Amino acid sequence: MVVAAKGGKNVDRSNRERALIAVFANPDTRRVAARMMLGESLQLCLADVAPSKSRRITSALSNSGLIDRSDHAFRPEVFREVLEATPVTKRVGLERFLDGTRIRQYPASLAERGELLKWVARRALNPGEVVPEREVNDRLREYSDDVAVLRRYLVDFAFIERRTDGSEYALSSRLARDPID
Repeated sequence: MVVAAKGGKNVDRSNRERALIAVFANPDTRRVAARMMLGESLQLCLADVAPSKSRRITSALSNSGLIDRSDHAFRPEVFREVLEATPVTKRVGLERFLDGTRIRQYPASLAERGELLKWVARRALNPGEVVPEREVNDRLREYSDDVAVLRRYLVDFAFIERRTDGSEYALSSRLARDPID
């Protein structure tokens, strides 16, 4: 994506973002940028800087969009421009509750919580498999550190069945024969 820089040439968005970050990564350009953000002119900020270093700093500030190319005035709108040009990816479906395969939070909606738990159950246990509690806990650790709560939810939602003594677990027969969504 190409964005137009006020008073300058068109700049590729990713290059513009890199140039802006580079200004703040370098102590010399960061110092000048900070002083300009506080209201000083570029000329005043560079008064005691060697000419070659002054040209490099001016070029970096200009390439980042922090200063106008023609009059070297500070451009605070560059931050808004970069944010507006950067798409925000919104998580949808189960992704909203997961970091990879880890449950970040349980959905408040019972229907969504059920979908999340069904997803976990189908990945943790295979149809017809009977697994001791320790192994179920090991498998559920991939999804949550609090395996006791996760295991309890899976039983309460009837996605896994457990022996009355709690020693073995299996995928519920209902879930085992349902087609995978």
